[in-house]
Amino acid sequence: MAENKKTLTVTQQVKELVYDIQNKAYLTGQAREAEGKKNYEAASNMQASDDVENSYQIRRSLANAFSTLKSLLGEYLSEDKSTSDNLISTEIDNDGELTLAFELPSNYNNASADSLGNGIHAYLVDMALGEWFAITNPEDAKIYVDHSSVSLETVKRALYKRSRPDRPTYN
Repeated sequence: MAENKKTLTVTQQVKELVYDIQNKAYLTGQAREAEGKKNYEAASNMQASDDVENSYQIRRSLANAFSTLKSLLGEYLSEDKSTSDNLISTEIDNDGELTLAFELPSNYNNASADSLGNGIHAYLVDMALGEWFAITNPEDAKIYVDHSSVSLETVKRALYKRSRPDRPTYN
């Protein structure tokens, strides 16, 4: 019997991921200063920018999160890569696109595709922020790493959604 697989491609724009990471780092810094937990200098240092030293760390963290995610979801990923190195991929370095091609069973429920994509975005952002705050504000690092686990569960839940079979009809 032939196997009927579905291919679902999830694309993440690196610019959107980096913006979300920078924005959440900015908002977290602002909130900690407003709460009186950080002085203005410490709050400022928490906030990621496009400066080379900040950008490199954010992109390295994003690369780490993406490779971890591919390993965690490898059961359904279609990947033909047979080598690895420690360079940040050109897609991340040049604000390209990160693409994941999932080979799913024929009864995969396509209604979960948006949830899958949004969960992947949240996971990548949270993991990158966890690494960023491990350096700049360790008290907040655990919050983002914990939230990444919640996002990963959302991704897995969306990945494992199936449609009910259709009852056969007879003439």
